Amino acid sequence: MQTIPAQTEQPLSAESTSHPRGLYLLFATEMWERFSYYGMRAVLVLFLTKAMMMDKAFASKFYGGYTSLVYLTPLIGGFISDRYWGNRRSILTGGLLMALGQFTLFFSASNYGPESTHALSHWLLYLGLGVMIVGNGFFKPNISSMVGSLYSPADKRKDAAYTIFYMGINLGSFIGNTITSLIGDTGNPADFRWAFLACGIAMLLGTVVFNWGKDKYLRTPEGVQVGETPAISGGIMGVYALLPVLLAIILGILWLDSAKFPTIAPLLGVAVLGITYMIFSDKSLSGADVKGIMVIFIVSFFVVFFWAAFEQAPASLTFFADEQMNRTIFGFTLPASIFQNLNAIFVVVGAPLMAMVWTALGRRGAEPPSPLKMAMGLAFLAAGYLVMCFGVHNLQPGVKVSMFFLVALYFLHSVGELCLSPIGLSLVNKLAPVKFASLLMAVWFLANAAANYLAGYMSSLYPDPKSTAPAPVLLGFHITNLYDFFMVFVVSAAVAAGILFLISGKLAKMMDARNYPAPVPQV
Repeated sequence: MQTIPAQTEQPLSAESTSHPRGLYLLFATEMWERFSYYGMRAVLVLFLTKAMMMDKAFASKFYGGYTSLVYLTPLIGGFISDRYWGNRRSILTGGLLMALGQFTLFFSASNYGPESTHALSHWLLYLGLGVMIVGNGFFKPNISSMVGSLYSPADKRKDAAYTIFYMGINLGSFIGNTITSLIGDTGNPADFRWAFLACGIAMLLGTVVFNWGKDKYLRTPEGVQVGETPAISGGIMGVYALLPVLLAIILGILWLDSAKFPTIAPLLGVAVLGITYMIFSDKSLSGADVKGIMVIFIVSFFVVFFWAAFEQAPASLTFFADEQMNRTIFGFTLPASIFQNLNAIFVVVGAPLMAMVWTALGRRGAEPPSPLKMAMGLAFLAAGYLVMCFGVHNLQPGVKVSMFFLVALYFLHSVGELCLSPIGLSLVNKLAPVKFASLLMAVWFLANAAANYLAGYMSSLYPDPKSTAPAPVLLGFHITNLYDFFMVFVVSAAVAAGILFLISGKLAKMMDARNYPAPVPQV
């Protein structure tokens, strides 16, 4: 590739129709990171149940604890980035840590015993996941917030930019999921190690790509470098010294929550209260800033309902695909984990179409406000589980369900995701005051942390037909079969969609007008 000197980059005006090259650098970096994360996640619960010999309920809660911490640590990483490191240093450090974590999982999977009694494998499992949790805390909020930094505040291309960026997420997910499913989910538990090795290599590659292009392409429309270390930044090296302490704390929380008593749920509550006080106690915030931040908190609450249901894909829906679905096509039995790829395929195909729709509606002044788009996303989510209810209603023992129903679910969920997730990322970037940019992006991921923890708990309620234990109970409702299980998500998502739809107009009015300027008449 031809190297273009940084000084030849021309500032882009708000009216430009092309996107800055820095967007595609972040696209590539995030693509490889998502290869790593989603590739590993696709086989994680199968590795836990088939190699580590955990039962489904424990594996679901363990998975939920891990993924919730993945989204909780951006609170710490966002704060450190804003105050000490800047986006670039945080992304590079986080990327290297996540690669190290994947390689540690490779060694864990390489040392497990036939009866899964090898203590070293279990300790390496915890260590590898802990290192990835810490690394993700520095990587995730910073790369997402950098996307918006490439555009001026009045630039209406931001929703389209985040949708393109989101396509990179799902392209990486598709590549990673495909590779890890084919080389890891083979029926032989020893092969899971190759999935983790591939994920480690992908994460290392993404970090190298970012380091190569960060100085050339990550600039504002005026040509100013973005994401550098803050001008007043003491204690940079001290943060590095604290990383082992942070890792030890994360490992302790993960172990306590999975083996002793619930630890993460109270921690999430403390985080919500702490972050709320930290932001709203700042006297320098204007009235418009406060209203914008309140919108972020309100929509983040509804996001919990979306992701708690959506994140059944690598847990209960994978159990369903493995045990209750006919996976044979043209004489070949597909790995259960590969069905998670359907989401990535639909999003990669649909993302540019959705970006075109939002852009076209924006030019006509008819684009729905972000909260209404997100309500639409919840409605599509409910519809997906409703389709599954039709598929499993009155299902007889020993009868397997057609894969059509799971394909339809993933299609509807993908449409809902495109209405909610990239729009939510863009909304946070638009409404967050500059001084709290990374921290408020971390608030968005805090909602994901709560949702993933809830997702693990919900997956533990999956009705295992082979179990002789009493039927799981949720708020007095006995979940005796798959129809009952999927109907829980239909009701929760539909109610959340209805409430958000009713208040979306009020939320739109609360948004800061300077972030939603009136369209400029075209001559």
